[in-house]
Amino acid sequence: MRITRQIAFTLGAFLACSACAAEPGIAQLSWLSGCWASEGGEPGSGEHWMPPAGETMFGTSRTVMRGKTIEFEFMELRTMPDGKLAFIAHPSGKDATIFPALQVGDPEAVFENLQHDFPQRVAYVREGNSRLRARIEGMREGVLRVIEFPMIRVACGSRADGAY
Repeated sequence: MRITRQIAFTLGAFLACSACAAEPGIAQLSWLSGCWASEGGEPGSGEHWMPPAGETMFGTSRTVMRGKTIEFEFMELRTMPDGKLAFIAHPSGKDATIFPALQVGDPEAVFENLQHDFPQRVAYVREGNSRLRARIEGMREGVLRVIEFPMIRVACGSRADGAY
């Protein structure tokens, strides 16, 4: 009887873990957490990502030109009610857009929403431990448009980070 319960418990735990592994989890994106400064951008331009907790990661993005913030974005990486991971963008005070995960792992995560006007795809690629390349892409007026945002890892709160 004891062996049967132990086998049942082990089998149940295995099946639960197999189901968890079927969908990419938020922990697979822990490499994104931290502070990233835009390469070639003004101080304060870049992204900050909180580490995964509670099936979410939260991020902020800011673009500074001539000493003024010209764009900002609040971002979420979240496990949705259906168990799938999604990138949710809240750009410059506009309505949120959900981009379900297309591919998630290390060193790349890709999210896609073909119904959105632009972009239809958001991607992050880690290049070693100190570089990150964010990319948005999609069709605009019948032409594929790709915009890349190269970043370098910086200490949070540093001058390059813009948080003095």
